[in-house]
Amino acid sequence: YGLYAGMIPAIIAALFGSSWHLVSGPTTAASVVLFSALSQHAVPGSAEYVKLALTLTLMVGVTQLVLGLARLGTLVNFISHSVLVGFTAGAGILILSKQLKNFFGLSFDSGGHLHHILGGFYQSIGDINPWVTIVGAVTLGSGILVKLINPRLPYMVIAMVAGALCAALLTAVLGEAGGIETVGALQSSLPPLSMPDFSLDTIRKLAPTTLAVTLFALTEAVSIGRSLAQRSGQHINGNQEFIGQGLSNIAGSFFSGYVATGSFNRSAMNFYAGARTPLAAVFAGTLLMVVVLVVAPLAEYLPNAAMAGILFLVAWRLVDVAQMKHILTSSRSESAVMAITFLGVLFLELDFAIFLGVLLSLVLYLNRASRPRIYGRVPNPHHPHRAFTTSPDLPECPQFKMLRIDGSLFFGAVDHVRTALRDHAERNPAQKHLALFVQGVDLIDITGGEFLAEETRKRRAEGGDLYLYGVNAGVQSTLQRGGYLDLIGPDNLADHKYRLISRVFGSLDKTICASCERRIFRECADVPRAGESPPPPAAGADSGPSPEAPPDAAPGGPDAAAPGDAEPGVVEPPPGVKV
Repeated sequence: YGLYAGMIPAIIAALFGSSWHLVSGPTTAASVVLFSALSQHAVPGSAEYVKLALTLTLMVGVTQLVLGLARLGTLVNFISHSVLVGFTAGAGILILSKQLKNFFGLSFDSGGHLHHILGGFYQSIGDINPWVTIVGAVTLGSGILVKLINPRLPYMVIAMVAGALCAALLTAVLGEAGGIETVGALQSSLPPLSMPDFSLDTIRKLAPTTLAVTLFALTEAVSIGRSLAQRSGQHINGNQEFIGQGLSNIAGSFFSGYVATGSFNRSAMNFYAGARTPLAAVFAGTLLMVVVLVVAPLAEYLPNAAMAGILFLVAWRLVDVAQMKHILTSSRSESAVMAITFLGVLFLELDFAIFLGVLLSLVLYLNRASRPRIYGRVPNPHHPHRAFTTSPDLPECPQFKMLRIDGSLFFGAVDHVRTALRDHAERNPAQKHLALFVQGVDLIDITGGEFLAEETRKRRAEGGDLYLYGVNAGVQSTLQRGGYLDLIGPDNLADHKYRLISRVFGSLDKTICASCERRIFRECADVPRAGESPPPPAAGADSGPSPEAPPDAAPGGPDAAAPGDAEPGVVEPPPGVKV
């Protein structure tokens, strides 16, 4: 059935997908997911088991097709890279554990979770067949040796031949006493027609597994397609790839195939062999039909131990140690996602492990999105143009607070921002005027607009006001449509620093300014200190705000201006402001 899944489905996926190089077919990870899900409902290998596999393949194909037609190709973006790394690593360990009995010639139940399999292996360890183990070890060792000597050689094929020859030699010497079992001859035929089970009971039983397998299969296919597209310069259409994968599985369910998805091994080989169009995958699927007619009978001589040795090699390749180390050293949250998915594969159901990893990824993403970064901004007195900077060591105006928000101001983030503003207000109650730097806010919803309106009313009731600096067109349009801009006031929106300072400074209490020793704005020099007479204005001079500095003039380090604070090329103030 794995061979059948690499024939018609591969051809259909190539014809209707968008990738030039993606080759679809059976994959180890998808096979393990299917085995884990279906073995709960039927005995593996039985007619009922096969019918369930065909039905699940059809359901997965229909789901993929619907998602593609609905243009939901972006759904795969919600399955993080850490989920895939953890899942494939766990699947590799699970594959290895399930082949222990074939590698050592034992007889115990290899179904269930990792701890069940290891428990069965431990109880049967005294019955290890040394001759079977030799065949498995020769297969595994020869595969590793060939790969080390020349990675370009088909090391798995060579390893299988070596294992088969070793088994033949031992059988010739020991006879049936060696106890070396073989896979048995495969059917030497083209994919036969098949019919899924359309009963409601079966569909209801397989529905939960369908969604998990669909998500995993699509993620695997699109991820591989995008990876190869980056090297070839192609653009992958996710929706079209969904359609291609869906049609391939629908067709596969009627041609004795089970769930097919993008295969990294076959796709990479296709790319490095020089393929330039999807016709390469079409030819590969067609030639596979011819090859099966000739090679299938030879499986009668392939020992189970040799197949176990090959699957050991496959399982180890699924454990991407380098990527796991990179994730562990880069991010604690992504490490948690990877670890939970990995452990879920080993000790829970595989489909549940995928859901768990995706859910945890979404929770972490929402947690980050709901906590936009908020930090203070002050003019840098050491900079010739007093560019805005973030430094806790620089003084702030006792009446005026400036805060920058980086992130979306939506319903999930409003409470975090409100709490931060409340904390600032409690620490500095005299700072009744607040300017929010919103260059880093690219999205605002109704809840965000209501919050800004609420903050405006509250500060005006206390004798202060709210100002917005650097509002982009999208955010301003949302505020305009909701009527929030009318409340805040167009004059309280500033797109240049000197407009902001000029607007706010005119509203400050000058009696407080007179006794202030901080004098962080240049405009502060025009306010006489307490007990002093105001100096006469110099001819042609003014105490207005200084023009904005270009970003490259700001010093580096913690005092550097944040992106969006500077307005390059602005050297003249607006009309009515003298310099």
